[in-house]
Amino acid sequence: MKLTTTMQVSVDGVMQGPGGPEEDERGVFERGGWAHFDTEAGTVMDEIYLRADAFLFGRRTYEIFAGSWGTWDDPGDSPIWTALHTRPKYVASTTAFDPGWANTTVLSGDVGAAIRDLKGKPAGELQVHGSGALTRWLLENDLVDEMNLFTFPVVVGQGTRLFPDTGPATALDLVDSRATPKGITIQVYRPTGRPQ
Repeated sequence: MKLTTTMQVSVDGVMQGPGGPEEDERGVFERGGWAHFDTEAGTVMDEIYLRADAFLFGRRTYEIFAGSWGTWDDPGDSPIWTALHTRPKYVASTTAFDPGWANTTVLSGDVGAAIRDLKGKPAGELQVHGSGALTRWLLENDLVDEMNLFTFPVVVGQGTRLFPDTGPATALDLVDSRATPKGITIQVYRPTGRPQ
């Protein structure tokens, strides 16, 4: 199974709270809600979710998704809602907890081995959306096969960034790139190990 990550970032690399002001206020972050999708970017995001065979979340992102997508009634026309409610969800967590959202399995203990087992399935796509700490860990452990990066034309100026000030170096091959009419760039990368 191919493991892909999908991130929304600002031009200055912030990934915190893209969806709304109350989404993630850690660190007295008051600038949430900066990711404004246009029609083309929304269509690409829908297409990504439609490809998913399963989802993998970090615990914090899972709780955000479960508290929003997990509580909303079926709008009848949302590929994202449908994918999240009909495909298996896995949560990487250092502590066990009751997820409360149907079709969810908590991965605790040796999370790396559990993720490798999921990746060992014969086909499909295991998707990670958001989940910055988990994504950084997956990259450090060479578990990411492909990265979808939506970069929004905004400088947020504060907040958690996708990549920290220090960390491992990773080379990326550009697989696809496009820009939407409102200036959102969408890149697809494949990690290729350490830069040479």
